[in-house]
Amino acid sequence: MIMTPGAFDTLSRSDLYSAEISFREWVMSKRMPAVFLPAVLTFTLLIAAAGFAQGPTLTPQTSGTSQLLIAVSPVDENTVWAVGTSSVFVVTTDGGNTWRTGVVPTQNAADVQLRDVQAVSDQIAYVLAIGNLPQDFSIYKTEDGGATWTLQFQNQLVGAFYDCFAFWSPTNGIAHSDSVDGVFPDLVTTDGMNWVSIANNMPPALTGEASFSSSGTCVATQGSGNAWIATGGSDIARILATTDGGNTWAAYDTPLHSSPTAGGFSVAFRDANNGFLGGGDLSPANFLTAAQTAISHDGGQTWQLTNHPPLNYAIFCISYLSNTTGVGGGKKNGASKPSNCHCKAKHSPTDYTQYIVATADIGGAAWSPDEGTTWNFLPGVSGYWAVAFANPQNGWMVGVNGAILKVSFP
Repeated sequence: MIMTPGAFDTLSRSDLYSAEISFREWVMSKRMPAVFLPAVLTFTLLIAAAGFAQGPTLTPQTSGTSQLLIAVSPVDENTVWAVGTSSVFVVTTDGGNTWRTGVVPTQNAADVQLRDVQAVSDQIAYVLAIGNLPQDFSIYKTEDGGATWTLQFQNQLVGAFYDCFAFWSPTNGIAHSDSVDGVFPDLVTTDGMNWVSIANNMPPALTGEASFSSSGTCVATQGSGNAWIATGGSDIARILATTDGGNTWAAYDTPLHSSPTAGGFSVAFRDANNGFLGGGDLSPANFLTAAQTAISHDGGQTWQLTNHPPLNYAIFCISYLSNTTGVGGGKKNGASKPSNCHCKAKHSPTDYTQYIVATADIGGAAWSPDEGTTWNFLPGVSGYWAVAFANPQNGWMVGVNGAILKVSFP
């Protein structure tokens, strides 16, 4: 969602569509200098706490667009796709040294945002679009590097708001929407072409329950059928979980603060049991719960708050330092890699399994080597909406004004 449907009854769909951008800019004017510039220097951050590994090297890259980039999906150390406003996508096949820009031919392209992307290879990618009209919510796929796109799904349900999607394999995926009349009209594909409703399989929604489309990471997949969806908007922030590809679901409470402007924004799992949840509150009045993170060691059934991240805005995106899904992993033909792969570089002695990077737009960015017990702030890094890694040495943040930042741990 952009703001929770149903929570602002006096706003039109167009108002809701632009509210997140307007709200972000308003908060920025209150809490940041009048002129915002992303980090423009490459630097290495040394962690102050003794005994911790060296922090990442951050390298700005030139995207070729000034549009806000909202979601990013690396295939491997060379191929990365990102998407954003005005139906724009960018792709690199040389690790970000050069980026190629394009526009997905959505209806009303200038007014449509691409809120999520799943890269399969340098040729194959899916994108999730949102807009002012019900039919603007759609899914497209390219099989020729973005030269042409095929419309695979076009929403017709009034009130549906597809926030994010994720894939178990190059042809098996799930798309998640806010609830409509107490039902989540979620979708799955098992052939990479046709999307079918699993609304009847989903748990009943709480009043006002919805998700946040802040970075395309409100749903995470792992293995051949595990998935977790982060929600908010109601009195309880929950995790919706499946272990069989969406046929059956369970709903679990989390300790994150939840309200019409708060809840879980981003979820990731490094294996079937161990996962991480990021979120918080978009309202500046709720400073103490602006940024929150929690951890689970039992597949999402129970969650514990971690130590507070050093961020002062709701966390838009969290990511492990690996591609934990079965998509990508360096296979140019789109074949999947083993689902238990953590993609640790062979030359590094560091165990990156529990490393997390979090971004919070104007609230900054931070990383943790131990899943939230210890946090390290990344100074000068702000305005980034999404972060994702192919492996610890090859990660990317994307954000405002087409900003792209490569993140490389030693």
